[in-house]
Amino acid sequence: MLRKFLATTLSLFFISIVSFAQEASVGTSTSTPVTGEETKEPKEETKPALLITGSADVFYKYDFSKQVSNSFTSFTKTQNAFSLGMASVKFEHTGSKIGMVADLGFGTRAAEFSYNDQGIMSAVKQLYISYTPVENLKFTAGTWGTHVGFELLDPQLNRNYSMSYMFSSGPFSHTGLKAEYSSGKHGFMLGISNPTDMRLVPEGQIKTKYAIAQYSYAASEKVKFYLNYVGGKSPDTALVNQFDLVANFTLSEKFSIGVNGTLNGSKAWDGTTKKNLGTENWWGAAGYFNYDPVASFGLTLRSEYFNDEEARLGYGTSIFANTVSANFKVGAFKIIPEVRFESAGAAIYTDSKSGSSKNSTSFLVAAVYSF
Repeated sequence: MLRKFLATTLSLFFISIVSFAQEASVGTSTSTPVTGEETKEPKEETKPALLITGSADVFYKYDFSKQVSNSFTSFTKTQNAFSLGMASVKFEHTGSKIGMVADLGFGTRAAEFSYNDQGIMSAVKQLYISYTPVENLKFTAGTWGTHVGFELLDPQLNRNYSMSYMFSSGPFSHTGLKAEYSSGKHGFMLGISNPTDMRLVPEGQIKTKYAIAQYSYAASEKVKFYLNYVGGKSPDTALVNQFDLVANFTLSEKFSIGVNGTLNGSKAWDGTTKKNLGTENWWGAAGYFNYDPVASFGLTLRSEYFNDEEARLGYGTSIFANTVSANFKVGAFKIIPEVRFESAGAAIYTDSKSGSSKNSTSFLVAAVYSF
């Protein structure tokens, strides 16, 4: 099925390129007119626009049990320390039909995001070329941030600074080819990519591909839904399927709610005999409750239930995590103090006396600047 999908997608892509080339050649001539009529000056070609944006963030975190090991989610695995997050710069060059994005990041946040890469490649957050042959249809090839989940890598795009368990469990990015089409309130995306978070598949590993998809529906400007999928054969499992739902509700100018739910099922296999060892699942659900009394200040409660009782990710239990974050904004500068409370069904945390605990509490404050 993936081969048929890949063939169809590539065919559409190349047909679009040929059509674009033919359109560009129509009416073009280098010869001099033989009539005595005055010719009009050709219109000046519109040059593509270059947009440069970026951000930088730093934070301080304190665990009330004084344990680094209590930090399980991405980007904030520190204790009683001032830490650097990420310096990021994004270049976007866009023409009438073709554009490119080079999104680079430097720091621990970027390194964790691109954990499969080494050297300069670990600084590449996104790198892709897009082609829009006709209105509402776009092809993209390269590496881009995942469509799965509610949260995003760049800290200025989230209201909570720390990340959820669902985000931290991935996927982070996809490398491949995708097609996006929109019609009225509906949006569709189909693509094919390397296995999750792999820009280069190492030699000796299975050269399999994943299918990715998204359906979006904007019921109104205040109500939007996104149904996401990623799945395929990966190097360490026979088959992975992840289904994800995101919904946004704007209740008023001051109140909004975000919802995210995800289910990941993996059929494990024996690398020698390729015998199916059974299916293991993990899943989660989270609500994001936002209150903005004034433009310069907002509050967010993220309440997440995460279930890995089958130990697919190694937790072997369920986790209930609540994070309260404030956002103080002055122009492009934002300060985010937050308190995080977690409780688990099993004693996966460590208390201040190095004993086992089912609960964990931490505090952090982050400073984020974007341009």
